[in-house]
Amino acid sequence: MAARYFHAVVTAMKTPLASVVLAGVLASSPLLALAAPPPAVLQVGQLRIGEGSPRTIVPITGATADVALQQAAAIAASRSTDIAEWRIDYLDIATDGKALVALGKRIQATLGGKPAIVTFRTKAEGGAKPISDADYGKLYAALLRGGVAQLIDVEMFRDPKVVQALVAQAHKAGVKVVMSSHDFHATPPREEIVARLLKQQALGADVLKIAVMPRDAGDVLALLDATWQVRQQSDKPLLTMSMGGTGVVSRLAGETFGQALTFGMIGTPSAPGQVEVERLQDVLQVIHASSQAGH
Repeated sequence: MAARYFHAVVTAMKTPLASVVLAGVLASSPLLALAAPPPAVLQVGQLRIGEGSPRTIVPITGATADVALQQAAAIAASRSTDIAEWRIDYLDIATDGKALVALGKRIQATLGGKPAIVTFRTKAEGGAKPISDADYGKLYAALLRGGVAQLIDVEMFRDPKVVQALVAQAHKAGVKVVMSSHDFHATPPREEIVARLLKQQALGADVLKIAVMPRDAGDVLALLDATWQVRQQSDKPLLTMSMGGTGVVSRLAGETFGQALTFGMIGTPSAPGQVEVERLQDVLQVIHASSQAGH
């Protein structure tokens, strides 16, 4: 039944009425009655992650301060967006800690209380720029001292000492840690996805994240199955996704499998398969309402 269900969903996403068809498929699916148990609530400012429908994240990808601030203003004005992800690796000042702190304060003010995940996505994991592990640690340490983040994204496969230090520094500063792993070329076996997410928890992460690239719908199923399995073993908020057009259903239907957050976009995506956040929010609300009705 699960295979037929996801075949219908993936097929629906390829039609002009994708979001409408998808909502209908999901709302009528008996799988919603088996939705994963909710995660523990993670409080970030005024936002409660893990309560209600998945929280939406929209990236700030501007290469200059002016563009980044314009994108932050759009996020602040968007009722469909809960969280910004500030991708500092896109910036022309990406490795200048002092300049980043100054810009970060302006972005915070522009966001008007919406929290931001500060992220330097390394070239090795699909980001815009390379950086050594030592400089990665120093840059994040400067941003934490500057008080410009409510959450930071720490890649789990950086130097273990750097990862450990950043988790400790972030928690001391009252900042939450999104720990992440990215594979833009393939989808690891389900067991490997589960192992990575549980390892992130063991390393002290507050949010567990993995993004993978599917070859086919079977890989999407593997990602969602792994998400479900981790939800049975962890109450940490999960942020999991299968990228590209084939994987878009994982960004939409993740609540059924235990996801607490998902990415959308306003204008410019930061990864393949992101959906305009207004359309994304519409589908999330349909699925959430249907899952609640099934309880």
